[in-house]
Amino acid sequence: MTGSRSLTIFAFAATGLIGATATCITATPSTDLEFVTHASFFSGEMGIDPAVDPHAFVADSGQPAAIGPQNIEHVAGFRPALLTDAEGSPIYNAQGVLLEGFTLGSWLAARGTVRITPGDGKATIVVSLRGLRPGGVYSLFENHFDEKPVSFTPLDGSGTSNSFTASPEGTATVTVTAPHVPTNDNAVLVVYHSDRQTHGTERGIIGVNAHHQVIARIPAVDAASA
Repeated sequence: MTGSRSLTIFAFAATGLIGATATCITATPSTDLEFVTHASFFSGEMGIDPAVDPHAFVADSGQPAAIGPQNIEHVAGFRPALLTDAEGSPIYNAQGVLLEGFTLGSWLAARGTVRITPGDGKATIVVSLRGLRPGGVYSLFENHFDEKPVSFTPLDGSGTSNSFTASPEGTATVTVTAPHVPTNDNAVLVVYHSDRQTHGTERGIIGVNAHHQVIARIPAVDAASA
């Protein structure tokens, strides 16, 4: 009888131990997001209709030199592209230099996902993209909407592991460790470098050699469900 009682106690203890272990190894919840074009995101935030892309330009002989959205200066004969422009339109930078390998349609076709997994005060961020320029040079940055004007920092915090080159098929999967867990004050931003150069902790000259292509803003946390 004593042996049977001891066995029963051990069984309960083992069950409790297993339960405790399972609790300890429960995976940290991840946040999965879809990228959208920066043009549609920016235009929606600013209430611009028809939507405009501040970072890509189309030829328009009647346009004077001007300062467009996001204070990007462009030369005469060009204007920021509208999402209603023909998909086959060649696109240029703000200085009228052709963005080789793109039409407006292919530029706006980039899509992808981002998974954010918190841990130890940091975040593992996995970005998967398609529809990029094959062999194009890109960087991942973080928007800080809580600062005025909005500021940008490399997604990895240092500018050493946030850049990548798209595959010959125009795809990429990149994993970076962010120094903090992003919130609704932040977004994951994909920057295309038309000069094929990365710029460390800086994006480059926006509209000239650095072009915001797609973005995913972190959703606000519902206090009732947090």
